[in-house]
Amino acid sequence: MPGNKKRKANPSETSNFNRHKSHCKICAHPQREEIEAAFMNFGREQAGALLVADDPFFTTQSGQIVALAAQYKLPAIYYARQFTVAGGLISYGSSSRDNFHQGGVYVGRILKGDKPSDLPVLQPTKFELVLNRKAAKALGLTIPESFLLRADEVIE
Repeated sequence: MPGNKKRKANPSETSNFNRHKSHCKICAHPQREEIEAAFMNFGREQAGALLVADDPFFTTQSGQIVALAAQYKLPAIYYARQFTVAGGLISYGSSSRDNFHQGGVYVGRILKGDKPSDLPVLQPTKFELVLNRKAAKALGLTIPESFLLRADEVIE
């Protein structure tokens, strides 16, 4: 198609990507006992940060994960507000409250006679950024004012 030209990668962009990708690890630990071992490994490898992906298993282990991130002084970003409320540094994800509200609207429509198969599949539309200042202070991080202003909630 005209106007749809592929952009060539800038050599410095490629070099930066290759330099950083070796420091990226994907860890799948389906057993509760393996979580601590993973954090010990992060400590040995001097991991710079942790991203906890959306997974029901991680949700059930949120307290342990947040505690270990604090113990190993590992800045972490989580997918759900509950991690930040429990003492985690930052969470960014869809609003559980809004998701449950949308579910309630669907239940109401079904109870009024709409066929579930006729209802569209919805994607989350509201996302929330939550920051825990106490966790930031414990990690020795200074959070810029511009970031604080963008947060939906700042936990003191």
